[in-house]
Amino acid sequence: MAQLIQPRVLKGFRDFLPDAEIERADLTEKITRVYRSFGFVPIDTPVLEYTDILLRKSNGETEKQVFRFEDKGGRNVAMRFDLTIPFARFTAEHESELYFPFKRYHIAKVWRGEKPQAGRYREFVQCDIDTVGSDSAAADFEILHVMKSALAAVGAENVTIRVNHRGIFNRFLARLGTAEKSEDILRTVDKLAKVGTDEVRAELTACTGSAETAGRILAYIEGGADFDGTLALMEEMAGGAADDTRRLRDIRAMMEAAGIAATYVLDPSITRGLDYYTGIVYETFLNDLPSIGSVCSGGRYDNLAGLYMKNKVPGVGASIGLDRLIAGLAQLGKTARKGSYLDAEIFCLDGSLAIHYQSVARALREQGISVEVFPDAKKLAQQYAVAEAKGIRWGILIGTDEANADTLTLKDLTTREQRTCTLAEAARTIHETRGAAR
Repeated sequence: MAQLIQPRVLKGFRDFLPDAEIERADLTEKITRVYRSFGFVPIDTPVLEYTDILLRKSNGETEKQVFRFEDKGGRNVAMRFDLTIPFARFTAEHESELYFPFKRYHIAKVWRGEKPQAGRYREFVQCDIDTVGSDSAAADFEILHVMKSALAAVGAENVTIRVNHRGIFNRFLARLGTAEKSEDILRTVDKLAKVGTDEVRAELTACTGSAETAGRILAYIEGGADFDGTLALMEEMAGGAADDTRRLRDIRAMMEAAGIAATYVLDPSITRGLDYYTGIVYETFLNDLPSIGSVCSGGRYDNLAGLYMKNKVPGVGASIGLDRLIAGLAQLGKTARKGSYLDAEIFCLDGSLAIHYQSVARALREQGISVEVFPDAKKLAQQYAVAEAKGIRWGILIGTDEANADTLTLKDLTTREQRTCTLAEAARTIHETRGAAR
């Protein structure tokens, strides 16, 4: 006998049993409905890209995390580590086939070889939205609005979306005379929540060569008492009003007009580590569980598509990290429903009635009932156990007498109560109780 291979999964990767996958599918469907309601359309891109495409505009840390190899044709390829850079390539490659502004959503797996931890894996799902072809406050605001709406749709209503503008920060750094070190400074500031003020101060001092400069950067990212006060401080330290500060004021006015301004905080410490961002940036935190980190982030990247095409196509987008969001909702006891997509199970009491069972199942499906037929005439206790394991609420029992009378026995598997009724009455009962069950 051949030696059995031990079944195992790579570190940072996971299998999903039905309950977990149903939860993921339900959340994805809710997010998709919100994306579509704002006019975003779906696309897809390959898992594998040429390595030079993916790493054309990334920092050294990202390059360390990407899964890359030489394929059988001798090509240097890599697995996508986000959905934004493939979208930039997609935009350049299909420019003549697209209309602008073009609003896309893409919900798919990405891969990063980083250290696995709570809510963070090497294979995970991102739920992206992007608008390309518009450099406007309206496009920026719409992404922020969709973020809030999508998170609320999956039960994450108590959130804070922290907003900043890279352009203002860059003006401030230029005024300090440290513009050439902006990428290193941005990545250092981005570590603030993880390593604390003292460590960031030390790194900034080493980076800029000046403790005074480090102190001024920390004063800038500390901000003011509220959105308007923080914006006034940023504007002053950056050298005065400009298009970037006016853009934030316009976005703020749209938030207030939509009645959602309380969700958004202007936070100068939010920089986003990736260096393709050029304008507004943002991160989203669960107020009841801030320690899990940002569950939705993004920003404006007006020059990204320009890496692959001559025409400049401005863009702005956001990405919900589905796996981290699910981990957070689970800790807060706000997970999606568990159980089956099925409303009912027709139990097999008599193998000779198999054709009748299929006829009843068809009739129930025509009335909007999700139902399956148990395929084998096993002991009823065994059939009950399988249905309950699937989370099915209603059992349908049909013996010879019921089949001859064109009736059925409808059994509530949660209470064990049952009654004999017609197929139409059973369908009505299931419809009436479906909302409460789900």
